[in-house]
Amino acid sequence: MSTSDCLFCKIVSGEVPAQIVRESERVVAFRDINPQAPTHVLVIPREHHVNVAALAGADAALLGEVLAEAHRVAVDEGVADSGYRVVFNTGPGAGQTVFHVHAHVLGGRGLNWPPG
Repeated sequence: MSTSDCLFCKIVSGEVPAQIVRESERVVAFRDINPQAPTHVLVIPREHHVNVAALAGADAALLGEVLAEAHRVAVDEGVADSGYRVVFNTGPGAGQTVFHVHAHVLGGRGLNWPPG
């Protein structure tokens, strides 16, 4: 998939609308269109990387920024103290459907273990 075909690259460029909740120079966070919890925000790098493994191999500092922004989302959403989950689905077998790395920040309800 080229970046011109990537839904999340189109959100980053403003071509596709999204409900942005936070953004920085290198990271964007927006509400999931199919929320699985009262708080369900996706945190993505502006730069295209297919999945978290690719991002970790290419730019560990950017991966750190994505995770730091995920925590800021949890604070802003009021779920940092009660608990939240950060999930990266990597590959189709794990449920990844958009092949631009994204962290799901989930909170606001009990999150059972194991997930799934």
